[in-house]
Amino acid sequence: MWIDTHCHLDAHEFGNESVAQAALARQQGVGMIVLPAVEVANFSIVAQLAASVDNACYALGIHPIYVPHAEEDHLRVLREQVAAAMDDPRFVALGEIGLDFFIPMLTEPAMREKQIYFFREQLKIARDFDLPVLTHVRRSQDVVLKHVRQIRPNGGIAHAFNGSEQQAKGYIDLGFKLGFGGAMTFTRALQIRRLAAELPLEAIVLETDAPDISPSWVHPGRNSPDQVPRIGAVLAELRGMAVEQVAAATSANAKAVLPRMPVLM
Repeated sequence: MWIDTHCHLDAHEFGNESVAQAALARQQGVGMIVLPAVEVANFSIVAQLAASVDNACYALGIHPIYVPHAEEDHLRVLREQVAAAMDDPRFVALGEIGLDFFIPMLTEPAMREKQIYFFREQLKIARDFDLPVLTHVRRSQDVVLKHVRQIRPNGGIAHAFNGSEQQAKGYIDLGFKLGFGGAMTFTRALQIRRLAAELPLEAIVLETDAPDISPSWVHPGRNSPDQVPRIGAVLAELRGMAVEQVAAATSANAKAVLPRMPVLM
């Protein structure tokens, strides 16, 4: 069995195919798909989608790309929604939250500070509810690590990890797993592939970030959660391991870092 720890199955790119895509993934051995929210407007959408299929769960959070349009009151809404969702066995984490210093608009001083403020406040919500976080980290590894060290949620996943070995160890020391997906399948991605091969296996989880970050055999087409087994096979090849071992290990890692998940499995 495989677990996709990060998939935006509610994205408009899937149209009305979201439920069918989850079923296709199930047929390919994907036993669970984690659906992170990105803004207040899709909190109920990811929760309803997770409830409508047998192999999905969800997280709630405000993505840094949506911070420019976010209001202070949205943090209150998030806290209230998280409190209510704690009784839902399909609610597993706070996310997708983080910092994006890649998009020019988001690097302007005022927006950078707003991102950091929203990130810190969401980390506090995760800490208060003893939840792991799903972090978006683009050109912001060290800054994200700094704030996570200060506020300390209950671990989490560094989604689409693309940092250094030292930064990887920083996340691991904080109880995080590192998300590897489609980027790892490109032979030119030397740093990502080296880390995927050499980091402790117990630190790695698999993800698609569908519909984005398509693997090499799909690029530039739409990514989908049924690609996890083939992405996992690339990880197995890089590490010189049996595919079955990688499936078992990465699924166990996902369950360990998202402790609310096992009741669904």
